[in-house]
Amino acid sequence: GIEFIHSYVFNKVEDIRFNSTVGRFVGYTEHGVKNAEAWNSDAGILGQEQGELERVCKHNADLHYSAILDKT
Repeated sequence: GIEFIHSYVFNKVEDIRFNSTVGRFVGYTEHGVKNAEAWNSDAGILGQEQGELERVCKHNADLHYSAILDKT
């Protein structure tokens, strides 16, 4: 399967990560935890991240897979 991970980094430190397998934001710093709680309770933000797996990952995977098959 395909997994989409979106990391938010500030000053080279990962604050928050969205993982499509988990389906939620996870905070890794005090600031990140607070934002993750807020973003997880916002259906619009959460839905946008969840949609990236379909919109970006699966679409691009299909294109790359087709290109590979065309060359074999």
